[in-house]
Amino acid sequence: MNAGNNQGQHGPIFLVGAARSGTTLLQYMLRSHPRLSAPTGESHFIVPLCREASTFGDLKDAENVARVLERMRDISREFMDEDLHGIQMDQATLAAAIAERCDGTMPGLIRTLFELNAEGEGKSRWIDKTPYYILHLPWLAETFPDARFVHIIRDGRDCALSMLRRARDLRIFNVYHAAQFWSQYVDAGQQAAPHLPEGSYHELRYEELLERPEEVLHELCKFLGEPFDQRVIDFQRSGDIGDRTPLLRKPLQRDNRQKWRRKMTPWQIRVFESEAADTLRRNGYPLVFPDRSRLPLPVRIPYRLHMQVAKYLLPRKRHH
Repeated sequence: MNAGNNQGQHGPIFLVGAARSGTTLLQYMLRSHPRLSAPTGESHFIVPLCREASTFGDLKDAENVARVLERMRDISREFMDEDLHGIQMDQATLAAAIAERCDGTMPGLIRTLFELNAEGEGKSRWIDKTPYYILHLPWLAETFPDARFVHIIRDGRDCALSMLRRARDLRIFNVYHAAQFWSQYVDAGQQAAPHLPEGSYHELRYEELLERPEEVLHELCKFLGEPFDQRVIDFQRSGDIGDRTPLLRKPLQRDNRQKWRRKMTPWQIRVFESEAADTLRRNGYPLVFPDRSRLPLPVRIPYRLHMQVAKYLLPRKRHH
């Protein structure tokens, strides 16, 4: 884990991690800080828009900026329509404001959008919580050189239980693929960390956040170069919680851990650990079956077929 410093205290903050690892909890905690603005959804558009940047022309032109905003809405309509709480402008006015202020690059346009939203909330720094950006940390660090990256990690077996409850959204339909998905995301962050700028990457454990929130958040605020504020602990009473996140209205659930010991069958645990043993061990999560090797191929093939059939038969739920 890289140590933090104060040089990036005005730069963006990216919250990343495997699905169902506590990124939303941390998002709502940090958005309760008086200096930190965090839209209440996930952007998803930063990577694809930067790849498509050349198709939009001069981004100092308000009409071209409006086309980018429309593309953002195509990718993440709910985010653009409901999650930017500091922006009250219509699209034409917003496009003009961005065009006047941004540096003409796609990263500059994105940065300006988030900065305008932060200013509208009376905040001075912005956060983006989009878990899959963990697969692109080196690129993000190059694109946003002053960025800080916060990687939250949770026991993958608890993540798997939660993933399977959200199978239609996350496209994860069995424990075998949940293990692969979780390992891929955790490994991507940890493998990228040594190659990121010094002081730009911080890891924390979901279980420790539940058990010792004040200590963990003091350390996180220090990494970010921000003063600790008690409101990040008392976020449930901050008025920031929307109807779409009712569980966040409750106090921290300190026992929301190791549910897999009660709710997974021994076979499910065996399957998960067979695919994710190295990642579990590296992150201090003890194994139930420490001496078992990977499942043989004839056992793995049905899980792969099940995923393919489930994805075909069960289309993704639409929320917008």
